[in-house]
Amino acid sequence: MEMIQYNRFTAHLLLLSLILVVPLAVATDVQYCDKQGEYDVKVQGVEISPNPIARGQPATFSIAATTGAAIDGGKLVIEVAYFGWHIHSETHDLCDETSCPVSTGDFVVSHSQVLPGYTPPGPYSLKMKMFDANKRELTCIGFDFSIGFASSVADS
Repeated sequence: MEMIQYNRFTAHLLLLSLILVVPLAVATDVQYCDKQGEYDVKVQGVEISPNPIARGQPATFSIAATTGAAIDGGKLVIEVAYFGWHIHSETHDLCDETSCPVSTGDFVVSHSQVLPGYTPPGPYSLKMKMFDANKRELTCIGFDFSIGFASSVADS
């Protein structure tokens, strides 16, 4: 009887640890910048891995989207805010973040980077605008993410 209770305890402990550890990639709520806007690129969701992001470790933002027309190239403009304060902007070539030309239908924009170990933990918001090669805005989205208190040993 003690062996059965021990096995149940071990199983519950394992299940609890999986629940606490497994959500490394989590889908994030996305909002369009202009709620009534008709964007050519529709975003289905954003996945952040790991979530929360660990300072000094690689973080990947994967944006699932769909387009009704092929996209030959363009730019991504990313703005980051911390507690509502604008702290960072960067621009990327669209073709560095997805395969170009983008065919009609579904595609994924994926961006990875390592945040420095001194990056403050807490809530952040990101706004991303996608432009085509003619500088026409294709979509504009915003979402929130968190940077955890954990940091890599190398950056400590």
